[in-house]
Amino acid sequence: MDGFDGFDWLNTTADAHLDKARTADINQLRILARSYDWRLFPEELLGWVMAQKAIDLGSALTAFLNGEPERFNYIPKRDVPEKYRGTVRVLDNICQRVNSGFYLSIPGCQAKQSSRLKKWLSYQDVDRSERLRGRWILEEDVLHSLQTDALKLSPDAAAAPRKDQSSLLRDVLSPVAELGVQREYLKYLPQGY
Repeated sequence: MDGFDGFDWLNTTADAHLDKARTADINQLRILARSYDWRLFPEELLGWVMAQKAIDLGSALTAFLNGEPERFNYIPKRDVPEKYRGTVRVLDNICQRVNSGFYLSIPGCQAKQSSRLKKWLSYQDVDRSERLRGRWILEEDVLHSLQTDALKLSPDAAAAPRKDQSSLLRDVLSPVAELGVQREYLKYLPQGY
């Protein structure tokens, strides 16, 4: 992976990767999510990057597919080799966030490997018809906005600072409230979604 002012991603530690990621702007974070080498430090770096609100749905799905989830989709949790458990945890988290609507779709920011995503979804359909279940099932209703560009939220609006509405109740409940999709973004969903 190249980028971020000539940073040497191959010959540095997980802490150095995380420190570099924390200095990245929104676009750099999205590029990092889409292009990070999963053979390096996925649990440390992608665990943090994928938890950022700036990551869009297309970048999240690209990162998910870059982790090669096919390798582990039908392996029970207890049978995953120790050296891959961190990778699998990151894939678990990405899938859960995708399905919960944590990542918003931004027009023009498609998944990098759309044919591979379609193949994944077709395998899900086959599994469903054969009454099988893989470890990760992507909710097609959530992906609909990405596939059709139905969510009309510009990148600037996604990154815009929110109004500060300080109150004691908001301060107490903010850790829980910040886990889901902000209500102000729901107005951009298509009618009937």
